[in-house]
Amino acid sequence: MLCAISGEAPREPVASRKSGNVFEKRLIEAHISEHHTDPVTGEDLATEDLIELKSPNVVTPRAPSFTSIPAMLSAFQNEWDALVLETHTLKQHLAQTRQELSTALYQNDAATRVIARISKERDEAREALSNVTVSGGGGQGDAMQVDGQGLPEELAALVDETQKELFGSRRKRPVPAGWASGDAISNYDIAKTTDSLFPGSSCIAVNEAELVLFGGADGTAGVYSLAQGKVLETFNAGSAVTSTAWWGERALIGTSTGTVKVFSNGDEVAQIGSHAGAVTSMSLHPSGKMLATAGADKRYAIHELTTFKTVSQVYVEAEITCVSFHVDGMLFFLGSSDGNIRIYDIKTGAKMAELETGAPVADLKFSENGTWFAVVQQNSSSVAIWDIRKQAAIHTLESGSPVTSCSWDYTGTFLAIAGTGSVSVQQYTKASKSWAELVRKAAPAKDVAWGGKAENVVALNPEGGLVVLAAV
Repeated sequence: MLCAISGEAPREPVASRKSGNVFEKRLIEAHISEHHTDPVTGEDLATEDLIELKSPNVVTPRAPSFTSIPAMLSAFQNEWDALVLETHTLKQHLAQTRQELSTALYQNDAATRVIARISKERDEAREALSNVTVSGGGGQGDAMQVDGQGLPEELAALVDETQKELFGSRRKRPVPAGWASGDAISNYDIAKTTDSLFPGSSCIAVNEAELVLFGGADGTAGVYSLAQGKVLETFNAGSAVTSTAWWGERALIGTSTGTVKVFSNGDEVAQIGSHAGAVTSMSLHPSGKMLATAGADKRYAIHELTTFKTVSQVYVEAEITCVSFHVDGMLFFLGSSDGNIRIYDIKTGAKMAELETGAPVADLKFSENGTWFAVVQQNSSSVAIWDIRKQAAIHTLESGSPVTSCSWDYTGTFLAIAGTGSVSVQQYTKASKSWAELVRKAAPAKDVAWGGKAENVVALNPEGGLVVLAAV
């Protein structure tokens, strides 16, 4: 007895009163509900016309593939493989979910820390602002620093006076008596080397008395005498020394905490500025009464050295890597990590020009002729000589190894160059308008400076010691 619709033995057989055909109950009921006819004869048919039939349960035989032990083992193997693959996929999804959860938790923790730090800085700024007294005339209290403000009138007048005096006398001044000649410099050799005095040092400053000022990464700085061949005094800067300069007989030391400390006879006498990050460079105004500092916070500040107060500050678009006053003191040059040199009017804080060099500027030094300045770019083996009037590079001096810094002598004729592989000196001859290398010694250096009357060249080696080139 087979179903007239499916052709298989029905589980619940029913028969039509009208045609006598046998059907599977669920199939014929579905057909009637949709068509109301007998699927075989096409006559009208209702569910009341169906008669249930009694028949024994039919056991469907297994498929032929499951009738032998090898076939069953193969089926079990397939099931096992599918189970293993599913387990592997689940483990992969679990590991991915754990990683996503870990990343989300880390980001949430970082965001929470940033919010907490910003909230703390906001509260500190509000507290500091509430303690500031803004007053006019001769009132007491700290004066608020204004971004981009110009210099006070008395300092602006000092800038004008200094510029007028230096500009008028620059071209007429003679070469000092006893100044080293090109022939003498060409015979320089390594006359002295020292052990590592201040490990981690990055810069040096040499004054007329041939005292070398530098410091190390541990915050210890000192003064080394070239004449006596020893460290005369040491002092604690509190944090890593990042910049040095002489102010007469006083030592100026920039630190990684953003301050400049002033030392006299080994004692700290003042602290200047407060950058949000390390002091990357500083420059003394030709008048000797102002100091410019620059920091990793994209800001330069002008400080009056009489009162040690900040009188002006300007923010720029990129991190400042080096600064230098023009030798006449009117203009202020900044080298930046974005490869641009920005020129500012020191009196007003207004930007006068912006020069593109193509790579981050590592060092910038002015020649005493007042028109040229040397530019050192990071990872470059050459020094570019720029003309301030043309605002373009007019000479390129090769060093043979990546240059770290450079230094002009007082006459503006000789340029000392420090590199990772050597120290060299270039000379400019005005008559032929050409440059010539006088000497090059295989002494890796991080910074370089001239000694008194150009009688020696002092270089800072990577270990924190000194190398002196002089006549031997």
